Amino acid sequence: MSDYIQQVVSSVLDGAQIDRQTAVRLAYEPDQQVLWNGADRIRQNFHGSRFSLCSIINARSGRCSENCLFCAQSARHQSGIDEYDTIGMEKALEMAVDSAQHGVHRLSLVTSGRSADHDLLDRLAAIYSKIARTTLLQLCGSMGLLTQEKAERLKDMGVVRYHCNLEVSRNFFPQVCTTHTWHDKVATLKLAKEAGMSLCSGGIIGMGESVEDRIDLALELRELEVDSIPLNILTPIPGTPLADMDILAIEEVMTTIALFRLINPKVTIRIAGGRRQLGEDQYRCFMAGANGAMVGNYLTTSGTAVADDLRAFKAMGFTFA
Repeated sequence: MSDYIQQVVSSVLDGAQIDRQTAVRLAYEPDQQVLWNGADRIRQNFHGSRFSLCSIINARSGRCSENCLFCAQSARHQSGIDEYDTIGMEKALEMAVDSAQHGVHRLSLVTSGRSADHDLLDRLAAIYSKIARTTLLQLCGSMGLLTQEKAERLKDMGVVRYHCNLEVSRNFFPQVCTTHTWHDKVATLKLAKEAGMSLCSGGIIGMGESVEDRIDLALELRELEVDSIPLNILTPIPGTPLADMDILAIEEVMTTIALFRLINPKVTIRIAGGRRQLGEDQYRCFMAGANGAMVGNYLTTSGTAVADDLRAFKAMGFTFA
């Protein structure tokens, strides 16, 4: 049966695109180790040892009007997180400099809420400007839904990549959020691209979606031609409706990463939130096709120490130039 996996891997290496039916069959092949190894061959072929590092700053925390079931920042959930309108300039700069000193390539300011208003964008513009003058970090943004005006303004502020996760497939999306739609997110990504920014969009696995839902998400991201796909593993947060969800097994995570790599061979696949809960097994994720990571802390959860991550990635043969 592993012959089939090897045939599909060879076709992707030769430039072919796999379809949904093929991806579903791969997901249920009995020898998943062959699939993981094949996905890593594809990663090596298209990306070599290059590894992309990014970090984020929670620039506006909590009080979000949206009802995303997984999110501690929704005002509808009682998660007890810290809430503030805008991070202080000194704190933001301290975090940015620390990221730069660790060799991080990209830094994103992330704000809670459906969309950033113009007053918030004014405050963020000052922070971006200070970071740009102080570091060589590539600047990214994640500020919810965009209008054309907001997208163009972010580009003028020096933001080169915009992040807006689809989160899950189009069909499963209404199961996790009803205050905005999957189509709203797609429209935002298209506005960001039209404004001249590259695209970062991925999702969260472990929210009750099926393997087929995950494959659909990977295919949807391919159709949108995103440049970076962050994959998060659900962290069940007390006070949210998904607090009692089971944490995914590392093998299921690795198979998901491998499928995303076969469907999107040339993009950066970046493992982000939730990997710390896998312990040392988290580094196996980077043996199944991933070639990037979000390092440091996340929005409302803690990450692995950056120095520990860098040691592990270097030991696996990755380079950060």
